[in-house]
Amino acid sequence: MALPDTAPLLVGLLLLFHAFGAWAIVEVTMEDKVEVMAGETAQITCMFTTDEGLGGTTIQWFYVLPNKERQRIYNKEPMHEAAEQNTLFTHRISLNVNGTAAVLAIRDVGVRDNLEFICVIKTLTPEEAEGRTQLQVFKSPTFPTIEAVETGISVNEEAPSKIGSCRVKNGYPKPNITWYRNNMPLRNTPPEVVVTSSTTIESSGLFSVQSELTMKVKKEHKDAVFYCEVIYFVPGATKMTESQHINITVYYLPTEVNIWVESPKGKIKEGDTLELRCDNNGNYPSSITTIKHQNSEYSVENKTMVRTNVKRLDGGVYECTFEETDNFDEISGSTKVSVNYLESAVITPKDSIAVMEGEELKASCNALSSLQTSTTWFKNEKLVSKGNTLSVKSATLETAGMYKCVVTVPEMEGMKTSSTLQVNVKGSPQILGPDVQEVETYETTVNLTCSATGFPAPTIMWTTSDGKNLNALQTETEDGAQSVVTFKITSNVKVFCNASNDFGSKVVEFNIKTKSKGFVIAIIIIAIFLLAILGSVLYFLYKKGRICGRSGKQDFSKRKSSKDNIVVEMKSDNTEEAILLGVNGEKQQPNDQ
Repeated sequence: MALPDTAPLLVGLLLLFHAFGAWAIVEVTMEDKVEVMAGETAQITCMFTTDEGLGGTTIQWFYVLPNKERQRIYNKEPMHEAAEQNTLFTHRISLNVNGTAAVLAIRDVGVRDNLEFICVIKTLTPEEAEGRTQLQVFKSPTFPTIEAVETGISVNEEAPSKIGSCRVKNGYPKPNITWYRNNMPLRNTPPEVVVTSSTTIESSGLFSVQSELTMKVKKEHKDAVFYCEVIYFVPGATKMTESQHINITVYYLPTEVNIWVESPKGKIKEGDTLELRCDNNGNYPSSITTIKHQNSEYSVENKTMVRTNVKRLDGGVYECTFEETDNFDEISGSTKVSVNYLESAVITPKDSIAVMEGEELKASCNALSSLQTSTTWFKNEKLVSKGNTLSVKSATLETAGMYKCVVTVPEMEGMKTSSTLQVNVKGSPQILGPDVQEVETYETTVNLTCSATGFPAPTIMWTTSDGKNLNALQTETEDGAQSVVTFKITSNVKVFCNASNDFGSKVVEFNIKTKSKGFVIAIIIIAIFLLAILGSVLYFLYKKGRICGRSGKQDFSKRKSSKDNIVVEMKSDNTEEAILLGVNGEKQQPNDQ
């Protein structure tokens, strides 16, 4: 750029100041550092003072190279200013001078811009001053990622085991990683805790850090929570970010084995499904669990054993054994199982009993059980006695029948057994119904039924009053016998039912009276004849107009009535005068008909 016409004047003034020894005073003030986030615009301020004013002031900006040399990036003279070409900042910087403040703006800063910047102020005299500011650019890292070991860790491992790794990427300055277990920081204290970190500088100049945690695992770590914390820097502050939390699987040998009845809850009875569960306080995958009972051994799946339809022999001690195959350690636990039972009810005497009428009836019912039982007796579904013994002081024929003994266990629902006893009472037969029975019939064939009780079962014979024996069908009933006879009759006759056994007999008389069908037919014919006569009389009266609904030759329906259209004709025994009454009971004159 060519100097203006005033340039010789300025040069002359400069020589004049030099000749007389007059020098300008220049001072520069700058901040020690300027902090800014990557991608933003950094502003570095250079405050200066000079007694010459701005007219003869030159402002120059530099940054310091790694070899400590200076690289000028901007030059502002009294008559000219421009950014230096072919530098890191050629197209990203601008200078704004306001009074005694020269502000250098750097757009879109990156971590490579972490440099020291120098501001130099010169005057027309050889006097100059400079100031320095360190630009610090920050970049927040990514969210930390954490990975836990996928396999379980045994407490028996001698060397520290890897717990997990934590990684954070693209931060500046370099972020720091700290490991935590249950909110407590873990320090690198070999061999119990070993923390190994590695740092990678990316092509962008950003830092990526990876940290790996290894430690000796103990049983109490089975429920521990691990995570890593990343500390990074931003302008004027320090920030922290936590990773997700992880758990590890810890394998440890058990110190106790337990076995218990999972189902049914409460007491167990024969026929139930028994479910036993076995567990231990260890956590080893390479283990075998077995359950032993008496001389039998059962493999256990999912720590559960099921036995269906158990019997009393299935009771006893069950032992659960846990064996760790890698270490050959074995530990066991046991439990006692009681299976309650109720055997079949037994009645004494068995099946049936026969007693004489008037004698004492006595029977007992028992069922062997592991629990307290309750016994009741029923006859025809009706409760007749409670307790093991059935007793009747004086038996009657009504005492006979089928008795049922029911034995239950009050403590357990569903435990029930029963048995039956047929009681027979020895005695002479008794025939149901009155001793003399009347039978009237129009039929020529009659059916008669005779039912008798008694033991032994009576034999029933049928005879007529004229000495004939009748053939009949006899069947035994629960408490005796029944006989049905069918025979033809032509006249009145008496029929006898005779029931007998070893202890006596009983006779019932049936008086059969026949009725003629001819008499019935005659009655029917007479009734029909009377109905015919009655019909003729009614028709004659109708023709004569003596019946309501007709009056001489007039049609009664054509007459108008002030009250009703229906009238009733009534005649007195002492006069021929007819009095017509309306339905409402009003008298009407004959000529009104």
